Amino acid sequence: MKYTQQNAATIDSWKEKYGLFWMEPLSHEDYVRAAAGEEILTLTPQRKVPFSWYGDCRGKKVLGLAAGGGQQMAVMAALGAQCTLFDLSQTQIESDRMVSEREGYPISLVRGDMTEPLPFADGSFDMVINPVSNHYIEDVYPVFREIYRVLKPGGTFLAGLDTGIYWAFAQDGNGLVHRLPFNPLKDEAVRRELEEEDMSLVFSHTMEEQIGGQLKAGFILRDLLEDTNEAGAFYEFNVPTFILTRAVK
Repeated sequence: MKYTQQNAATIDSWKEKYGLFWMEPLSHEDYVRAAAGEEILTLTPQRKVPFSWYGDCRGKKVLGLAAGGGQQMAVMAALGAQCTLFDLSQTQIESDRMVSEREGYPISLVRGDMTEPLPFADGSFDMVINPVSNHYIEDVYPVFREIYRVLKPGGTFLAGLDTGIYWAFAQDGNGLVHRLPFNPLKDEAVRRELEEEDMSLVFSHTMEEQIGGQLKAGFILRDLLEDTNEAGAFYEFNVPTFILTRAVK
């Protein structure tokens, strides 16, 4: 089994086990607030994406890349976007189906692996939204290249990115325990540790990979914000562990 398929199966199993924020679909009340222009869109644990980064979405074609869960695409649909979701987790896809049926908006749901070429033509979308998810894959640059390809000229790419520092520390944030890069495909001890803790296979990525990778793909970086964890030592000491970026083609 490919590691990405293993990750999808693990994420699917979490729905009944854990009350994870990323698996909680947008409520009807928040859908209404989003439609009114309130800043509801979230790509990292805490910080809301500025409304100016996406604004009026009426008629725009938006791709939610690894954005299942009934959250980001629901916000975009509330603002009038024509949404397509691409995700490998069937559970997360079903959450988007549920919200779309509840609120009465159309959405195209596509199950697939973002480590493979995207099944969309060049210049298909006005915007691509990718919440924190690329720590589930080993190599991020091919994904940025594909995002650039499927965007129209002038299109916008919004991303939530893991800085990588989190994976060097113990899960409680106290003490350095792993040498970076964190890669369970190249370190069997790390892989066993993740599997024993019922975690997916996750990977650290540097800013050189994630910001430099976007620039290398051809993007122009327009905005960058920092965020931290929702709880624990990093949160308590306000250590930036995530960033949000807005880039354009």
